[in-house]
This record gives sequence, structure tokens and C-alpha cells, in this order.
Amino acid sequence: MNELNLLPLIGIVIVVFGFALRFNPLLVVCVAGLVTGWAVDLEFLTLIETFGEKFMNSRQLASFLLILPVIALLERYGLQQRAQSWVASIKSATTARILSMYFIVRECSAALGLLSLAGQAQTVRPLLAPMALGAATNLHGELPKPVKDMISAHAAACDNIAVFFGEDIFIAFGAVLLMDAFLKENGIDGIEPLHIGLWAIPTAIAALIVHLFRLARLEAKISHEIAKHTNKSTILNAGLS
Repeated sequence: MNELNLLPLIGIVIVVFGFALRFNPLLVVCVAGLVTGWAVDLEFLTLIETFGEKFMNSRQLASFLLILPVIALLERYGLQQRAQSWVASIKSATTARILSMYFIVRECSAALGLLSLAGQAQTVRPLLAPMALGAATNLHGELPKPVKDMISAHAAACDNIAVFFGEDIFIAFGAVLLMDAFLKENGIDGIEPLHIGLWAIPTAIAALIVHLFRLARLEAKISHEIAKHTNKSTILNAGLS
């Protein structure tokens, strides 16, 4: 029996110690890859070629990571404030209408497979939440923090719920293919991804109706919370005086 060679696992050790010592992550991973290639007797040119091939195959991930610093720069130069002030200038805009419109668009786009069209980091935080807050501020004036938190939570929930129920309609979505494979592995034939996508449509419609109903009640809930906060502040100020 051949002796087990544990030397190629040295790359894992380098990654663990490199991250523990807070070295540059990119440098740590590159060194770990080079050392692992040396441990398995990989030629230098072949190793460099492998690095280039893996980078090209995962370049889409690198482009996705670029979104985060771009959004951070936009926020630093006032993206949220611009969105909030723009919505505040529209007299007919309300929090419920903005969130309802976003929910419909997000669920329909998810059903078409356009999951990266929007999201929490690139849309909800810098645009949707400030727009919803701007509409509420335009109607009710300065908002207390609990109300701001509630509106921001509803904005985040719109994205999550719309994507969750809309993506199953897209037959090339990973979860749909996983369900199809699971059914076939367990001897359940006659089910295709198209069938799963079609049966997801009634659920998506039900989710749309239920959530739009919840958003229709949001304006009254905002008014109630503001009134409650105002009464509490009045009683507190009266007690202090």
C-alpha cells in the first residue's frame, strides 16, 4: 500500500495561519496555491496557466465584488440623500406605493431569471429605503427612529419575499433543477422543470396579493406609530415639567 502523501495539504495550513495573522488575503491565497502546486510537482508554467484559467473562469465573481465599493462611493457622495429628496418632491408618492411598485417589478424580474437586476446591497439600502423614507417624511414630517426602522425593514422584506417566490418560476433556477433531480432520484417520474415553474405561479400570485395587502395597511400603521410616539413624548415632557 502506498504511503499517504499529506504534503499537498500544506496549502490549507498556509491559508489558516495567514488569515489568523491577518496578512493580505489575496497574497495568502496566491502563496498557498503556489506552494500546493510545488507540493504536487506541478511545473511552474503549468501552475501559472492554471492560475490564469481559474481567474478567467471566475471573473464574473470579481466583477460582482466590484459592485460593493461602487455602491459605497455613491453613498458617500450623497446617493441616499438625493433619492430621498427626489421622492420628497413628488407629492403623490407614498411609502406603500413605492414599495408596492418595487415588489411587482422585483417579482416579475425574478421570474425571468434576472436575480442580479436588484438586491439588498445595490438597490434596497442606497435607493429603495431612502425613497420610502422620503415619501413618509414628505407626508408626516420628521420621523421617529422606530418608524424609520419599520419602513427600512419593509423595504428589505419586499426584496426578499419577491425574489423568494418569483425565482421558482424561472425553470433554469438552481433550486428548480435541484427539485427536479431529487424527484427523479426517488423514482417520481413525469415531472419536468417546466411543471415546477408553472406550479410556482399560483404561489407567487398569492404572495403578491398578500404582500400588497400588507403594504396597503402600512400607511395607517405609520400614522399610528407616529401618533403613539408623539403622545408618549408629550406625556414625558409634561411629567418633566
